[in-house]
Amino acid sequence: MARQERVRGKVIDAHSHIGTMDAWPFYNLKEPVKPTVYEFATAKDYLDHVNGLGVERGLVLPNYGIPVQGHAFSLNPLVIDSVQAEDRLVGGLWVSFLPQNKEMTLEALKNTGERGIVALKTTFLLGGNPDPNTWDDDTREIAEACFAACEEHDLVFHFHTSAGGSSDINNYVPMVERYGKRVKIYLVHFGGGVSGHIKLVPQFLDWVEEGYQVYCDTTWTIGFGARWLMTEIEKRGVGADRVLFASDEPWSDFWSEYWKIYGAPVSDELKERILWKNYEDLYG
Repeated sequence: MARQERVRGKVIDAHSHIGTMDAWPFYNLKEPVKPTVYEFATAKDYLDHVNGLGVERGLVLPNYGIPVQGHAFSLNPLVIDSVQAEDRLVGGLWVSFLPQNKEMTLEALKNTGERGIVALKTTFLLGGNPDPNTWDDDTREIAEACFAACEEHDLVFHFHTSAGGSSDINNYVPMVERYGKRVKIYLVHFGGGVSGHIKLVPQFLDWVEEGYQVYCDTTWTIGFGARWLMTEIEKRGVGADRVLFASDEPWSDFWSEYWKIYGAPVSDELKERILWKNYEDLYG
């Protein structure tokens, strides 16, 4: 049996998912599928996975992806139980700005002071838009409650980004500029595609210079994306403390995400900051 490869040096995973989902006929497929191949049903399953890789610690969030509004919310108790049972883990709770999910979101926010909870997570793939200029009064009320919880408990707010549609980085610009000096905003996937990377690299570093509390990972970045971001950080001398390594397992692939950082043509000092130091500075 081949020996499993392990990371070289210290690594902490800043964004991954636990919990299971039903198979689903995505995009009108004839049969339901589970495209991730595997999932981490429990904290033990997740830790068994990272132990094999040599990863020290991690931040876990509810697994999501099927178009069922309540599914990710149903995994919030698993996250709370996991982070309180395992001192190598911290976690984030699922919330939504959609008025139809108001009660589930308010219930989740009751747990933002729980030990080990350091983040919130949401997406606009299931509806809504991050641009505050598009919100009605009901949406704004829920969003404000989420940002207030982040401010009160010093939580990091993780947002899914992807190129095109509601999750396009263009829609996040007004949100970051309205809330990004109040709370820490973490842009997952760094724009999520070619157009997102090109728009976001200069904008992200401008935000850092302007005092916005913005963070990101490089999951799902295409080829040049992570490389360009890291080289611009070194060129401009800003942002080295704002990028965190993450695997987004099981929706991405650990080794491809790791080598984007470890194999990049940048200094070892910057790589170490991304692979673990920035996580420790942000979450302890």
